[in-house]
Amino acid sequence: QVQLVESGGGLVQAGGSLTLSCAASGIIFSIDVMGWYRQAPGAQRELVATITSGGTTTYADSVKGRFTISRDNAKNTVYLQMNSLKPEDAAVYYCKGERIRARDLYVYHQWGQGIQVTVSS
Repeated sequence: QVQLVESGGGLVQAGGSLTLSCAASGIIFSIDVMGWYRQAPGAQRELVATITSGGTTTYADSVKGRFTISRDNAKNTVYLQMNSLKPEDAAVYYCKGERIRARDLYVYHQWGQGIQVTVSS
């Protein structure tokens, strides 16, 4: 079984920084793409950033220049460094893994349980 577990969320003042982590558990051989999504109350879940196993990144326009996604393939962990946070960044942040190759298992996509980020103005 493969699980993704987020950590690092919390409350931060506008202009502050926060780093999220997401670790995949299980006997995992590779994860093609790892990413972060977020969902604010009453809104749809939206892409924040993704990163491939080779290090290619994509970002939502709203976070470009402020957020940085990175990953440690050996630890099956993805990070999201968030700087210059704005109140509109407040949401539940979800980690996602795509095309996960694990022992006796192939998972097309797997979501984490989500973690709250609150930004006070």
